[in-house]
Amino acid sequence: MPKLKVNNIELYYETTGQGQNILFIHGLGSSTRDWEMQIPTFSKNYQTITFDLRGHGQSQKPSGPYSMSLFAKDTAELIKSLGIAPVHVVGISLGGMIAFQLAVDYPELIKRLVIVNSGPEVVVRTLKDRWQVFLRFAIVRLFGMRKMGEVLSKRLFPKDEHAEIRHMFVERWAENDIRSYLNTLRAIVDWSVADKIHTINLPTLVVAADGDYTPVSAKEAFVPKMGNAELIVIQDSRHAVPVEKPEEFNQIVSAFLSKQ
Repeated sequence: MPKLKVNNIELYYETTGQGQNILFIHGLGSSTRDWEMQIPTFSKNYQTITFDLRGHGQSQKPSGPYSMSLFAKDTAELIKSLGIAPVHVVGISLGGMIAFQLAVDYPELIKRLVIVNSGPEVVVRTLKDRWQVFLRFAIVRLFGMRKMGEVLSKRLFPKDEHAEIRHMFVERWAENDIRSYLNTLRAIVDWSVADKIHTINLPTLVVAADGDYTPVSAKEAFVPKMGNAELIVIQDSRHAVPVEKPEEFNQIVSAFLSKQ
């Protein structure tokens, strides 16, 4: 399987299809497999590129510290090395944060931007926020990645018909390298480009699930601050909306990317 050395590490990546380029950026503790429900659809009309972030999947897992700027630089170097700029960028959760950082630091590399269940900052402001961060660190350190996967799976896929997806999620989550996961979590906490998003004038679509644990109101607050952004809310869905509602998600993103 192909790997590319960029920014002094090896990143695993996959390409499928032909046409304009779409780069998909996965979430925390995940991998290229985040996008299994998207690649068959988008590769019919585009060249899709997925990759594993540093510390994730089949990419190299160097010791820390990690930072959002570092993740963005990795991504920028991958784009340049593959010769795919300007590229459509689709990022979910952590991938959306990296996409924000990429748009601030390397706007010339991006054609259109799709942010999924994410935002331009993760700043710990309240006791509840601090408790949530502490809890995630504590569960991983005390009980391991499988337990963290079990906790998250019930929030992400709560319905009875999600049983198979929950099981698959837990099995994949258990594969994570604990050190790399914690390094990534540290990079997320207190990161912000909220004071810079007014400089992002790229055509941007923000996709929000109505049941995401980051509320729709948070997206409604930052979208107007961007120069050329729109918000679409997918009903009866949660954080992993590309997996939970793939057909609706794919239609929404396809319509946005096909705009002239």
